Amino acid sequence: MALLSVNDINVYYGSIHAIKGVSFEVNEGEVVTLIGANGAGKSTILNTVSGLLHSKTGSVAFDGQDIGGVAPHNIVKMGMAHCPEGRRVFSQLTVEENLQMGGFTRPSSEIPQSMEEVYTQFPRLKERRRQIAGTLSGGEQQMLAMGRALMSSPKLLLLDEPSMGLAPILVAQIFDIIDQLHKAGKTILLVEQNAQMALSIATRGYVLETGKVVLTGEGRDLLVNDAVRKAYLGE
Repeated sequence: MALLSVNDINVYYGSIHAIKGVSFEVNEGEVVTLIGANGAGKSTILNTVSGLLHSKTGSVAFDGQDIGGVAPHNIVKMGMAHCPEGRRVFSQLTVEENLQMGGFTRPSSEIPQSMEEVYTQFPRLKERRRQIAGTLSGGEQQMLAMGRALMSSPKLLLLDEPSMGLAPILVAQIFDIIDQLHKAGKTILLVEQNAQMALSIATRGYVLETGKVVLTGEGRDLLVNDAVRKAYLGE
């Protein structure tokens, strides 16, 4: 059974039909990526999955339960964590306080252990734990946003454009971390404009155009697909 099953969702912004009959699934242990141009609807889909937006039709099921209409904070409690586009760290709080915020659904006795796990994954955050988050570099803020999402010990991690605005060397670093999380058993749904990097680590991918899925396949197959190479890999 799929950990996440999205079936025929249609999402509107007023009269604009942003997502048109999209269906996909994420099985336990997979990295599934949604790729497409700006405005294709990738972030809208993630926001619908995590309960921030609602679909007019269809269903979203997580871990065998229909989560249509479930409040976002309750979806977090069920085991889904959303790392939003643009990082959105609490800029006035320290690194450690940001991480504590990420663990709000966990018993307080489990927070120190979760924090140690995050610091093992992101040693830079441990070095900066007393630093105000707003003074971190873009790459460090992205690590903090991912670390904060991991504090809830999610069954499914949603990552929205983790490489956005980062220098190429940092992009490679962030994707290495995503790959390590996957190898450690984490299930990930990744939205990313950097199609080359996303497909190179993805188990499977879905290609979106103007709110519709136009192509799906294994990550390695999509990487060598002529249409994908022309449209998204600049070839």
